[in-house]
Amino acid sequence: MFRYAIEIAYNGKRFHGWQKQLNAVSVQDELDTKLSLLLRQPIETLGCGRTDTGVHAKQFVAHFDTKYEIDGDKIAFKINRLISNDIACKRIWRVENAFNARFDAKWREYEYVITTKPNPFLVDYALLHNPKLDVVAMNKACEVLLKHTDFECFSKVHTQVNNFNCDLMLANWKVEGELLIFTIRANRFLRNMVRAIVGTLLKVGLNELDLIGLEEILASKNRSKAGVSVPAHGLYLTRIEY
Repeated sequence: MFRYAIEIAYNGKRFHGWQKQLNAVSVQDELDTKLSLLLRQPIETLGCGRTDTGVHAKQFVAHFDTKYEIDGDKIAFKINRLISNDIACKRIWRVENAFNARFDAKWREYEYVITTKPNPFLVDYALLHNPKLDVVAMNKACEVLLKHTDFECFSKVHTQVNNFNCDLMLANWKVEGELLIFTIRANRFLRNMVRAIVGTLLKVGLNELDLIGLEEILASKNRSKAGVSVPAHGLYLTRIEY
């Protein structure tokens, strides 16, 4: 068997996330179907992680095995002609058979995009938030987050994981014109974690939550204490490092 990695980007609007599932359209299902057709053998990809319904990816890596060697450039070209316009294959390359797209990733980076003014071109790609936000306070709250490792309070309830610890490496807000962009990087993320963090930080930006309150939420390990999860359409998986 020969193992290959594939890097894609996708618009998550019409997909029920990356993961293959019954009675729902997923990125993995469409990718596996097209690869199987092109390579004339059953192909099952394993992704670097999961994205929820409606979440986008600027960079997503998966791996798959084939019975024979392939020309990655040619297959990448062919799959882009065959697959829907919501998915783009950037490259396919040979990797060691021990390579694992999920477990070998050192860190992943997400962005959440907010637009402060109505923009018809961003309706499906950014959260419209009109009230003025205190970005300085939100970045101070990010500094609080960086001091912690247990993020159970931001995890979807009843998530089956061994622990809720994440090594958070970066978290900040930047203003780019009418856009407000939150960037967060960690070795792993819990289900719904980024959207819950953004919802909580928005409360800080509205002066509805102070830093002491944020510390109390983290200590509580209680999802109901944190802010609401912001909509998925403003979230992007942007970088994966191996």
